[in-house]
Amino acid sequence: MTPPELVDSHCHLDFPDFEGELPRILDAARAAGVRRMVTICTRMENEPKVRAMAEAHEGLFYAAGIHPMRAAEDPPVTVAQLVALAQHPKMVGIGETGLDYHYTADSAEIQKESLRIHIAAAQETGLPLIIHARAADDDMAAILTEGYRARPFGCVMHCFSSGPGLARAALDLGFYLSMSGIATFPKSQELRDIFAAAPLERILLETDSPYLAPVPFRGKRNEPAYTAYTARTGAQIFGLTEAEFAAATTANFDRLFTRAAMGVTG
Repeated sequence: MTPPELVDSHCHLDFPDFEGELPRILDAARAAGVRRMVTICTRMENEPKVRAMAEAHEGLFYAAGIHPMRAAEDPPVTVAQLVALAQHPKMVGIGETGLDYHYTADSAEIQKESLRIHIAAAQETGLPLIIHARAADDDMAAILTEGYRARPFGCVMHCFSSGPGLARAALDLGFYLSMSGIATFPKSQELRDIFAAAPLERILLETDSPYLAPVPFRGKRNEPAYTAYTARTGAQIFGLTEAEFAAATTANFDRLFTRAAMGVTG
């Protein structure tokens, strides 16, 4: 039986965890129904490598930005630099960017400035913003709302695991919530409730691999093929068949990541 078609909207295939294994990783993903993946560049110095990976493989796309936990360490990126990179046909998003006060609260102001630069690039290019948010719900909601009201842009809250307030703020702006393996963890009922209260047409799937492997692989290295396990939980949350949930989340991905829409695989 052919598995339903899925999209892993956020993975990190350039990380050392996958060194020398990319062909096998991609084959396993496709066998599991994951036909398209977006691999995320989190440091600008790695952008050429990530771009080359996307160029070399059908169905593999990429996004680029500076991770908030790197914002104080890496050279700042400019709007012009991001806009220039976005001319590449396989670059489909801006980021990941955002705010992380759990590990790097001391660089909060630098993170905010970096986030605003990435927002401006998303506004300028029309590519969706990819947001990392941890322990920064109020500031995140305020900055995203301020930016959107100035000039609308598309956005996904990657690996959403924040509270209901940030979920509502994001959904009110027309943004998307991305479901990762965290949603499969036994103690994640509050998070599952947040997803259940959201419109189905605003839900995406991701692995964030090599991190956050879903049950039954929790604690092991994650990979795009495991999107199918998170999709199974998502289907249960929304009371759908796995095929119905896969079709809905794939359509959502195509609506947000228009450059990677179905049929555009070159």
